Amino acid sequence: MEGQSGDGLKQMIFGIGPIIIIMVMIFLLFRSQQKETKKRQEMISKIKTGDKVVTAGGIHGIITNVKENTFIVKIADNVKIEVNKTGVSTVIEKDEKENK
Repeated sequence: MEGQSGDGLKQMIFGIGPIIIIMVMIFLLFRSQQKETKKRQEMISKIKTGDKVVTAGGIHGIITNVKENTFIVKIADNVKIEVNKTGVSTVIEKDEKENK
């Protein structure tokens, strides 16, 4: 009789164990995704006129105007495009500008 109750406990632990591991992995995944989203939103909010950026499409340009939901990006002489704020993938730092 005692052996059967011990077996039931082992089965319960082995049944719940993988579920707990999966829940922890999901929690860590969401947490890292939230951190990345917050970091990206912070980057976008700090963009100002004169910053060099790269769009999600790979277009390099300089911010000439900041609007509520978009940026005006100068990509060549007399060529400006309007890009959604979410379309900017990276801001080229001043150190990177000087090295090139």
